[in-house]
Amino acid sequence: MGPLFSIITVTWNAADVIAPTLESVRRQTSSDYEMLIIDGASTDDTLAIVRGESIGNLRVFSEPDKGLYDAMNKGIAWARGRYIMFLNAGDALADDTVLARLALLTADNPGVIYGQTQLVDASREVVGKRHLTAPKRLTADSFLRGMVVCHQAFVARRDLVPQYDLQYRLSADYDWCIRVLKKSPANAYAGRKPIISYLAEGMTTRHHRASLWERFRIMRHHYGTANAVLAHLSFIPRFLKRRMGKNANRQ
Repeated sequence: MGPLFSIITVTWNAADVIAPTLESVRRQTSSDYEMLIIDGASTDDTLAIVRGESIGNLRVFSEPDKGLYDAMNKGIAWARGRYIMFLNAGDALADDTVLARLALLTADNPGVIYGQTQLVDASREVVGKRHLTAPKRLTADSFLRGMVVCHQAFVARRDLVPQYDLQYRLSADYDWCIRVLKKSPANAYAGRKPIISYLAEGMTTRHHRASLWERFRIMRHHYGTANAVLAHLSFIPRFLKRRMGKNANRQ
């Protein structure tokens, strides 16, 4: 019988950011997990740092891959836990009790367990909340509002989990979450207390725009063109509000 949780972390030359991720797992009060490091043949000290952290049930794989989502697919194939969660290098479990709190929610065998995300900076100080708040009730249709649950705060039952669609280079996680939710019989909300600390990093305008176009294609596929267009029109006030907030912060 495998562990309750498989925590999958994809790395490539992540020596500068991986330590807080590893520490957050090592400090968990629950030990009912395995951690899989899916490394893309790093040439820095990533693997030495990983192996020096003394995490129980640690499995390390290091070989070249075809990108982030290809590496995640490898993690899915090698995972043995009942539930799968992805924890990016630099991100962390928000406190020492996260896995214990999530474990309590597995009693009814939900397809997805999900929660809130807080943003942290490089010094691990909390700098704010994510711009979208995870709803108390989650369905596949919830994702018409966008990525309402951060990918790292989306814990899925392994028997429901598909492979990531590699035609999407930037937003395959959005498509993946929708596909999981379409198969999930019921979902469990972990409450208002954050379960993930997300390392806030800037994204170039070029990649951001490409990601938005991919998300539109995904939304059109799952919800139809009309719903995708209407949803994106509704995003405009939210986009303008965020842009005004960023400009105010620069002043």
